[in-house]
Parts: sequence; structure tokens; C-alpha cells
Amino acid sequence: MAETHTIRSLNEPFGSFSATIGSNARRLGTSVAMRDDDGEITWAELGEKVERIAARLSEDGLERGQAVAILGYSSIPYALVFLAAVRAGGVAAPLTTSASPDQLAGMAVDSGARHLFVDRAKLEELGHDAFPGMTVIVLDEELDQWMATEGTVAPQFEPRSSDPFNIIYSSGTTGIPKGIVHTHQMRWRQFAATASSWLENGLPVRTLASTPLYSNTTMVAFLPPLLAGGTVRVMRKFDVNRWLQWAQDDATTVTMLVPVQYSRLMAEPRFDEHDLSAMQLKYCTSAPFSAELKREVLRRMPGALIEIYSMTEGGVVCLLEAHRFPDKLHTVGRPAPGSELKVLDDDDRPVAQGEPGNLIGRSQTMMAGYKNQPEKTREGYWTDPDTGDVWQRMGDIGRVDADGFVELVGRAKDMIISGGFNIFPIDLEDELLKEPDVVEAAVIGVPSERWGETPVGFVTLHAEARDAEAIREAVNGRLGKTQRLAQLHTLAEMPRSHIGKLLKTELREETERLGLPS
Repeated sequence: MAETHTIRSLNEPFGSFSATIGSNARRLGTSVAMRDDDGEITWAELGEKVERIAARLSEDGLERGQAVAILGYSSIPYALVFLAAVRAGGVAAPLTTSASPDQLAGMAVDSGARHLFVDRAKLEELGHDAFPGMTVIVLDEELDQWMATEGTVAPQFEPRSSDPFNIIYSSGTTGIPKGIVHTHQMRWRQFAATASSWLENGLPVRTLASTPLYSNTTMVAFLPPLLAGGTVRVMRKFDVNRWLQWAQDDATTVTMLVPVQYSRLMAEPRFDEHDLSAMQLKYCTSAPFSAELKREVLRRMPGALIEIYSMTEGGVVCLLEAHRFPDKLHTVGRPAPGSELKVLDDDDRPVAQGEPGNLIGRSQTMMAGYKNQPEKTREGYWTDPDTGDVWQRMGDIGRVDADGFVELVGRAKDMIISGGFNIFPIDLEDELLKEPDVVEAAVIGVPSERWGETPVGFVTLHAEARDAEAIREAVNGRLGKTQRLAQLHTLAEMPRSHIGKLLKTELREETERLGLPS
């Protein structure tokens, strides 16, 4: 009966995250709500601590819509502060731990936060004077003493649909990352529907979140399970063997992993020794997910596999149910219900079906904008000249097949124009990956006096592999004249962000260090 009521409330067009989680806390009591590297917390404890932290934030003068900054590794205290910021009527603003000190200071100022919750290790690394004018609370030492006394309940807060829910800072590698603002309405549409679908399908909700809580990727394994009254485990740092052990011990049913994590799991010699039979649903997002890796995951890991393609900013959401469409693994699926997609040329005119072009999309889960950057917000939009409708530029080049499945060709900013011809790095990367010696491949365009730009490749290789020049010659023999690689370099490891995105900016810097092609 209680579950029927929960599903009904989650299917409402709008609702309150905090009220739903509070109701779950009262209903579920001693059931485990969250686990981390250090222990676990019951639903009753979670509900009480969220109230006490929210009450103290309110006592300290937190205003409606004001950010609360959080900085540190994923943990139960981190999650409690995130939830409490929203409960108090504020905005959760998780900061990227991999950012530079200057970037972190800039994000904190940009967010407008007066409170910073930070773990001790990060505070010692940055220095106690890194965030002047802010109230600093050490997450892993001071939170219990700082929050309001036991039994305190925070003042009532009824969210409006337009109220900001969180700020997610983009993973830019230069300058201060842009703060992407999501509203209560956007997050409700996104995650209440997810939680409802799990419950309607009778899925026992036990999730394992192994990417950082400051990443938008992680939200799928963090917020919907709490709305559904499930159990969430957050990992401080991804480790293959710990992930396998916890997935087995917790009987994990749902997880979200990025492609590099799937790759590392598949490469683990002890993978098949673990019992993952409880796993029913696996998600993947945030970076290119090769058809070959999808195939291996489907073969070796139980449960459904769904790839999500979108942006933190929103736009189109594409879903690939890989277990249902084994002949479409080279795609990112079709637009989800409520999402729309267009493919335009460089003059913003529609291209013919099957032709590559710039992807634009819209859905009900689009950002409110970039914090304090209206010009940057407008730059990311495309306005339909006929209807005035606003769409999000996805930044990707792709094509749509006859069945409506979307194949990504590459990032628009990564396209190489050599001698007047467009070269898509993915085509060259696919050719490199056909070589048995190559484990990973990446191709970038670099300046060329003769051609304007020319392709340069990077690979990681198996042990005892041929030298890079032999591989380059073999691949160039299969490529068209305009596509041929000017150089091929080997790396011990590809540079990646905290969620596994390949950092081509660092590859460009490496090319400059190694010397540009003549």
C-alpha cells in the first residue's frame, strides 16, 4: 500500500524531493538508506540529520535560493549536506575536487555560497585561507557538532518549480568552470520518473554510485534511489576489486558507470569470481562507449544495459537499450519520450537523413542557464526562426539512421579541416583500433602550414607491440589521402577527467611538446 502511494506521488507533474525523502525516512525507519567506505546510516538517521543540518543552515541565515558549497570525496556526510541544502530552501553546489585552487576559489565566489563544507584532507591541501569570508565546516570532523541539536526540525520550505535545486560546475580545464543551474522542476521530471519506473517494475532498489557526487553523472545512482526509498552506496574512489566486492555483498541491483570503468572491470582477471546475479540494470554515460565494449559488458554482466546520451545542460536525451538492440551498439539510441532532435549543417539548415551534421535538441530536462553568465547561456542555444522555440546546441556531430538511431561522429570542436576537407577523428580512431596491438586510440587536429590542419594520433599499446611507425603505416594504407596520420605517438595512459572523459586539450599540449608535423 505504501509503495502504491509512493508511485502515485512520484508520477505527479511536480513534487518535493525533501518531503518525499522525509516521508521515506519516517516510513522505513531502521532500513539502511546509505553506505559509504566507513559505514552505513539508516533511513531514520538520514531523515533526522538532514533536518538538523538544514535547521542550522537556516539559523545561520541561509536565504532561499542561496548556494551551499561542498568540496571533498563522496561520503555519507557529503550526501547529507547536499540533501540538507535543498531541504533548507538553498541550492546544493558541489565543487569539483580535481579543479585547481584558483578555479575552486572562483567557483565558490560564483556560486554565492556563504557556507563551505570540506573534508579535512582537501582543506589541508588548499590551506585554511583559501576561501576568505566563508564559514568553513570540516565534513569528516565537525559536522555532527555543528548541526542543530537532536530533535530540531528545519523551518517549512515548499519549493516552487522555478527554484534552483543545484549548481553543477562543468569540467572545463581552463578558466573557471561554468555553473550549470538545474531547477526543482527539472530534477523532479528527471528523477521522479526514474524512481517510479523502478518501483512499477518491481525492482529492488540497491544502487552503487562509483563516480563523484560533484558529477552530474552520479545523480542517477544517488537521487532516484532515495526518492524510491532504496539503498545507495557511494564510493570514495573507484577501485575495481572494491566495486566487485560491494556489488556482490550488497546484492546491488542498479549501477551507473562510465565507459572507462566498464573497461577496467572487463580487464580484471578476478571479475568472473564475483556473484553479480542481483544486478538488473546498468547505466552508462559521459563519454564514448564503443560497440565492442558494450558487447562484452552484455555478454559478461547480468541485467539490462542502458546508455544515456545528453549534456549536463540538457537538450536532447537519447537512450540505447543495448540489450534490446544488439545491432545498434554503434549508436547512442533514439530520443527518449519528450525529447526532440534536429541535425543541422554549419548554416543551421537541416541535413538529409543519414548525413552528418550538428546536433541540437530540447526536452523537459534542460538547465535554467549558466550561473551569472547570460551571454554564455545564449551562445549555447539555437532559436528556431519559424517558431521561436529554443533548442540546446549539443556540441556533437552526428547522423540519424532510417530507424531513428543516432550515431555520433565526433565533437564539433574536434573536427579536423585539412586542405578544405572535413575529417572526423572517430573514423581514424576506429581504424587504429583495428590494429591488434592498439588498446586505446585518440586523434586530434594540429596546425599545418601546408594543409591548415593535419591529423595526429595517440595510442596505448599491448606489451610486445610493434612500434608506432609500423602501426601508422599500416593504418595510413587503409585511409584516404586527406585522412592520413602525420604522426602517431604512444602513451602509457590516456589523459582523462574525473569521470573518464578523454582530455584532448592535454593531447594537444603533448603534441606541442613533441613537436608539430612539418
